[in-house]
Amino acid sequence: MDKKNALRAGALTAGTTLMMLLMTSPALALTRDDGDDPGQGLSVAETLGLFVAAPLVIFGVITGLVILLDKSREQEHA
Repeated sequence: MDKKNALRAGALTAGTTLMMLLMTSPALALTRDDGDDPGQGLSVAETLGLFVAAPLVIFGVITGLVILLDKSREQEHA
C-alpha cells in the first residue's frame, strides 16, 4: 500500500512541476512591451566577471574574514 501511495505522490509532484514549468515559459518573450528598453548585451568577459569571478571573490573575502576573526582557536590553546 505504501508503494502505491509513494507512486501516486511522485506522479502528482511530477505533473504539478510540469504544469508550473509550462505556465512560466516565456511564450511571448520576443514581443516588446511598452517602455521596454533592454540596452546592450554583456560581452563574454563581462559575463564571466559578473557571474563567476565576482562570486568567487566575495566567497574568498567572507572565508578570509571568518578565518581571521575565528575565536575558537584561542579557546583551544587556553
